[in-house]
Amino acid sequence: MRIDELIVYRNFGEEGVLLEKIAWLMEHYKEENVSHTQKQKAFYECLHLLLALAEKNGFCGNLWHCYLSELLVSNENSYSCACEITGPVKGSINDAVLHDIEIFKELFEADFADLNKTIPVDGSVFIEDYTPAEQESKVYNSRIRDRICTLAKDLGNAGDASAMKEILTQFYKEYGVGKYGLHKAFRVLDTEEGTQIVPILNIAHVYLSDLVGYESAKKKLVDNTEAFVHHRHANNVLLYGDAGTGKSSSIKGIANEFYDQGLRIIELYRYQFKDLNDIIAQIKNRHYRFIIYMDDLSFEDFETDYKYLKAFIEGGLEKRPGNVLIYATSNRRHLIRENYSDKLDGELDMHTSDTMQEKLSLASRFGMAIYYGEPTPKEFRSIVLALAKKHNVQMPEDELLAAANKWQVSHAGFSGRVAQQFIDYVLGTLEEA
Repeated sequence: MRIDELIVYRNFGEEGVLLEKIAWLMEHYKEENVSHTQKQKAFYECLHLLLALAEKNGFCGNLWHCYLSELLVSNENSYSCACEITGPVKGSINDAVLHDIEIFKELFEADFADLNKTIPVDGSVFIEDYTPAEQESKVYNSRIRDRICTLAKDLGNAGDASAMKEILTQFYKEYGVGKYGLHKAFRVLDTEEGTQIVPILNIAHVYLSDLVGYESAKKKLVDNTEAFVHHRHANNVLLYGDAGTGKSSSIKGIANEFYDQGLRIIELYRYQFKDLNDIIAQIKNRHYRFIIYMDDLSFEDFETDYKYLKAFIEGGLEKRPGNVLIYATSNRRHLIRENYSDKLDGELDMHTSDTMQEKLSLASRFGMAIYYGEPTPKEFRSIVLALAKKHNVQMPEDELLAAANKWQVSHAGFSGRVAQQFIDYVLGTLEEA
């Protein structure tokens, strides 16, 4: 197997270990100068790695084909990155890619049946027809996992390398490549190797339609995000207002609704502002549109961390890339704590207006501020009824609303969060009964 002859598709990292082991096995399993014990040991090790991969990723069917397909869709190279979102590209790179796909065609056609005749191993039939113990994937959301399994079938059935290349290129166009192509949301980790952007494997399946009310606020958010993903001018957005009103849920909603259009969300915490330049360096040349999301953003008047963010949004010498926006949520309209003394002639501050301008300067860099206010009692009841319908709560309406009103009195008042907590309580009570 000619894996050393690959030109474009190389450097598979840890995921490439299995490829090297199976390639070695396929090349040597008929050689008499290699002992049967050595061949059998190598076969068992490959089976172990394939099984572990299947259970981790939730793969089913032909595990070897699924594994090869995952290598192809995860490898970020000059061709795959050029094809993501935009589709087929022109140039000599296509000849080099076709050369590599011909090698992968040989890998797809590896004869495990003949291997198993030479090195009999009980239970090895699962390679070509595997049923996982659990359907859930620990790496991919179910939609992407299923698409990789489907891709494996399509590539396995392709007539030649050209057909395989066309199928793979179409996958890049529809789903992208690597971690940014296969995942919706990410977090930032500070590691010994530097700043790493890693996938969030289980993002909540929240959609804006699940958020009852706030139609005007949601429309502003959708319109701005839609302009951004379609490469039109768009603003950084601050979602502010009362606690529990759906600000964070709105961000999750747009992550789910605009994923197919190339939108990705990177969650960032305050103590990571210093990493912003490293983060931008990793994403600025990708074809995706990135929203850097900061939840519950606010500062006390003695904190100065916000200056990192202020310079990044607007004010630094380096221009912010066109594929990056900042979305933040906060309970404070102006983000930085304000005091009545700020408006008075302070005893120590000679230029009070300068102090006020400094405190407003961060919030003013968000071109769009969207308000989420506490719902009225009538709106709260509508939220409770909508959530009850969604979760199929079987309870008379008047009894449900009376219980919801008692619940909000002893909790945080009227809000969507309180309504959801009440419904969770009701569901738990009904399940116990």
